[in-house]
Amino acid sequence: MLTYDLPKELIAQRPCEPRDSARLLVLDRSTGRMDHRLFQDLPAFLHPGDCLILNDTKVLLARLYGKRADTGGKVELLILRQSLPPTRSGAQDERGCVYRCLGQPGKRLRPGTKLLFDHGSIRGEVVASEAGEKQVRFEGKTDQIFSQLGEIPLPPYIRRPVEPRDAEWYQTVFAREPGAVAAPTAGLHFTEELLDRIRAAGVRVAFVTLHVGWGTFKPVGEKEIQDGRLHEEWFRVPPETIEAIEETKKKGGRVIAVGTTVVRTLETFALRQAQGERTIEGTTDLFIRPGFEFRVVDAMVTNFHLPGTSLLLLVAAFAGEEKILSAYQEAVRQKYRFYSYGDAMFIQ
Repeated sequence: MLTYDLPKELIAQRPCEPRDSARLLVLDRSTGRMDHRLFQDLPAFLHPGDCLILNDTKVLLARLYGKRADTGGKVELLILRQSLPPTRSGAQDERGCVYRCLGQPGKRLRPGTKLLFDHGSIRGEVVASEAGEKQVRFEGKTDQIFSQLGEIPLPPYIRRPVEPRDAEWYQTVFAREPGAVAAPTAGLHFTEELLDRIRAAGVRVAFVTLHVGWGTFKPVGEKEIQDGRLHEEWFRVPPETIEAIEETKKKGGRVIAVGTTVVRTLETFALRQAQGERTIEGTTDLFIRPGFEFRVVDAMVTNFHLPGTSLLLLVAAFAGEEKILSAYQEAVRQKYRFYSYGDAMFIQ
């Protein structure tokens, strides 16, 4: 399993301000050469005719705190995704919306357990429990529930209480499609001004959507390795993005993916097109690891990832295991900041 040693003090607990003042390690995957810059220098490495593709998913306020109706005991839920209700008739019926969640205390949240939120003004019920996940039906409109009660779901390695500004910090400036429970963190470094500079340099900017799931933080296990599949995440590639990719390739430009989520989305779409499918949305469980043949992505912006995860394997597949481990060791020596609120790499 691909891993490395990281001093705990290099795990960023807050982002740089402004966003584009983060550091940028530029890695040439053909030579292994590395340059140390700032993220705001990214346009210097882009060419007229390139296409930069971003993930416009929006992080839900997915962490909820409430109590059990019977005992008053505290309950914490992390919303993972919307689920079909047990009737299988759709994701919402007259009884409300059903969501898959992680819950604490997990063993006490059995089917039939009634939950109260916001002093009882909002109610829920555990309707199913399987493989550590709970299905919870909420009464009422869930967008109101999230906006009233939800807290931004920071990753577990950010070891401090959530602050009011995290609701801004942990969203990209171009987030517009609600559905993620984790941010597409490579996109956190962009400002509107930086995107304007990139467009002014003759680089096309396009978007896809992939709703990042909590599984993005999980170490890869033997099952995933044997199956060659990961947790499923919903994606969409708009027709205008497909057109932008095709035109960029025809004219000899590069398709530059901002983040591993964009890489998975584009490569999933390309694989399905090669198999004759024309679907532009659906779910993907694509596991990109060393040996994978990239069909779309020519360069990548990415953050520094946790050891042993599918994200680290993905960037190693793109740049080579030795070059990635060398770059990570150099980043540690140079005291780069790691993970979601940390610094970035540009792999070209």
